[in-house]
Amino acid sequence: MPTRIFDKRHAAPGTAPGTLRPSAQRVERVTIHVIRYSPEDFDEREVASLEECAALAPPAAGGVTWIDVVGLHDIELVARLGDTFGLHPLALEDVLNTGQRPKLDEYDDHLFCVLRDFHGGETLISEQIALFLKPGLVLTLQELPGDSFEPVRERLRRGRGRIRAAGADYLAYALIDALVDQFFPLLEQQGERIEALEEELIAAPTPETLERIYRLRRELLLLRRAAWPEREVIGALRREETALVGREVKLFLGDAYDHAVQVLDILETYRELAGSMLDVYLSSLSHRMNEVMKVLTVIATIFIPLTFVAGVYGMNFDRMPELHWRWGYPASLLLMTAIALGLIVFFRRRGWF
Repeated sequence: MPTRIFDKRHAAPGTAPGTLRPSAQRVERVTIHVIRYSPEDFDEREVASLEECAALAPPAAGGVTWIDVVGLHDIELVARLGDTFGLHPLALEDVLNTGQRPKLDEYDDHLFCVLRDFHGGETLISEQIALFLKPGLVLTLQELPGDSFEPVRERLRRGRGRIRAAGADYLAYALIDALVDQFFPLLEQQGERIEALEEELIAAPTPETLERIYRLRRELLLLRRAAWPEREVIGALRREETALVGREVKLFLGDAYDHAVQVLDILETYRELAGSMLDVYLSSLSHRMNEVMKVLTVIATIFIPLTFVAGVYGMNFDRMPELHWRWGYPASLLLMTAIALGLIVFFRRRGWF
């Protein structure tokens, strides 16, 4: 799948707000993964249907339920999720409209975040992550299998840190922080690509080098379009006066905000380097062309006087003394050789080649 910068998915003009329509990529199978935990208990399972998920016993007092849905092409399932958990229709519309910019919306009894996740490799793939936060419940909806949440799941399984003793707001923070931290290995890969491209530009740039530079610039732009609004989302969560996010969690969100700022600083540096590499490539091509033109000019300059001599003695006049001279032909060749050697020595001394 090519790196997509400009999304062309939109509702038809005049569509009523809150209308659910498919725009996400289809996956082989929609999965619903449920984790319920409290300081003393932990339960993880994959359920076959939303009814089975709703039938699960609620966690103990102070416990948290995390429901992770992978696959957004099933409109009926998304609509039933909204009915089951009381989610706002506008938020559900944004869940299915997978070209959303990262943002934060507050409704009566829940918060809704849109975030971006990335899958690395030869081609960078971006997917939308929708996150709902309610008292004791975190609901995430993803386009594609595979995400950046596995470290959070592992911490929950092993009971590491404070995550199982904290509430749903801390889980939401942990998931957002995981999405921010996933930028760093991607930026490390981009940095290695920049170093390789710089060495190639100095050694022997080719048209394929230009193609890789443009691909790098597009991917950096894609990362920036996600990182910039995600920083705003984290900042809004820190400032939001809501009972769903506790004061202590806002302190942790400050750390995630610092990470987001660091990501943006690195991205801006890499974008400047990528832009300068394009200038270096064009300058390198211009320099190589100048070298070729210089060599051709030197050759042409050497042959101009030789052509003049040959032209003079190629004229059909009877009264040219050298035409009947015994050594006329060798003398003319010797003259042309001397002129050529003299010009070569002159050019070398001037440093022209």
